[in-house]
Amino acid sequence: MLTESAWAASRTKGTFLSSKYKKLVGKRGKKRAVVAVAHAILVIAYHLIKEKKNFVELGASHVDERKREAQLKYYQKRIEELGAEIPETKSA
Repeated sequence: MLTESAWAASRTKGTFLSSKYKKLVGKRGKKRAVVAVAHAILVIAYHLIKEKKNFVELGASHVDERKREAQLKYYQKRIEELGAEIPETKSA
């Protein structure tokens, strides 16, 4: 049932699970990506039951935002390790 749910989730538009599938399918193949999405569904269900909360859809951009933040943090640390300074930017 989980893999069938994962196949259905992979075909939805603008959801966290579909973006997770699209991210993994190129690297791992269709079947492994579906198993990963099924695992994500299982983890989501576990936390919903354990914490007694309602499901909140994170959206398709959540995966990209998390990746972007992690990459920025990594490269800032790497630049500092190399001895260079990062110029200050003003946020508008």
